[in-house]
Order: sequence, then C-alpha cells, then structure tokens
Amino acid sequence: MAAAREPHEPEKKPFKLLGILDVENIPCARESILYGSLGSVVAGLGHFLVTSRIRRSCDVGVGGFILVTLGCWFHCRYNFAKQRIQERIAREGIKNKILYESTHLDPERKIKSSNSS
Repeated sequence: MAAAREPHEPEKKPFKLLGILDVENIPCARESILYGSLGSVVAGLGHFLVTSRIRRSCDVGVGGFILVTLGCWFHCRYNFAKQRIQERIAREGIKNKILYESTHLDPERKIKSSNSS
C-alpha cells in the first residue's frame, strides 16, 4: 500500500494544457511541449535578430513551436512504441522459457542433445 493517501491530504488534480492535453499522464507530452517552447524562442528570436521584423518573427516563432513540438512528439512516440514492442517480445520469451524449461519441447535441450550425438 505504497500509494495510500493521508485523509487530510487534498486530491491532486492533473495538469492539463489547454484543458485537453494531460501532460502528466501522456507519455512524451511534457518533453515535446518543453522542446517546442524552446524551439519557438530560438526560431523567433533568431529571425528577429536577422530581420528586425516583429510580426514575421512571431509567425516564425509559432511555426517553430509547431514544427519542433510535432517532431519531438513523433520521435518520442516512435521510440516509445518500439520499446513497448521489445518489452513484449522479451516478456513472451521469458514466459516461454519458464513454460518449456525441462520439457521435451525445450529448444536448448534439443541443441544440447544434438551436440552430444
């Protein structure tokens, strides 16, 4: 019961960005938003320093936010999905190892018996 709550402790509400994106519970959301905001500042400020056009620099900043956020989101979600697939394969392998160990269906037993012949 490690997650037991104190009776006087108020329930913590999750942080939702724009009321729809639950940043705490969605994998990759926090990192994508943070990198996107950093990309926005870098792109907007860089464009402003080069051109000195305020409105266009704000547009570039918004575009930088969108591009960096989506790029980080897709990269992180791809790696997250790849990691979950690898975990599932490893879990199935461990389950099969436990299930078939010391039986006539054990692949290691067949290899050992063919080497000793």
